[in-house]
Amino acid sequence: MVKHVILWKLKEELSDSEKVRIKADMKAELEGLKGKVPGLLDIVIQTEPLPSSNAEVMLDSTLEDEDALKGYAVHPEHVRVADTYVRPYTQVRMCMDYRIS
Repeated sequence: MVKHVILWKLKEELSDSEKVRIKADMKAELEGLKGKVPGLLDIVIQTEPLPSSNAEVMLDSTLEDEDALKGYAVHPEHVRVADTYVRPYTQVRMCMDYRIS
């Protein structure tokens, strides 16, 4: 299995109320990919970081293998969600993928 973890920082120019809406949309849409993308076993979005954090949103997903991760990246539903609900509102993205047993 493979873990795919992403941390995002939202754009600074967004208001607090916009950030609340955007984070809720990101959570609903990204978690909604489970069951739609082959090989995506689990996906959880965290939107309430502790004050000690320097990221605002985290994606924690588990996929069957590296081929499933590659398929996830280009799957039309994932691309739609990323292009509509994530990329327009984020300024920093960090990713770490790793194998788990």
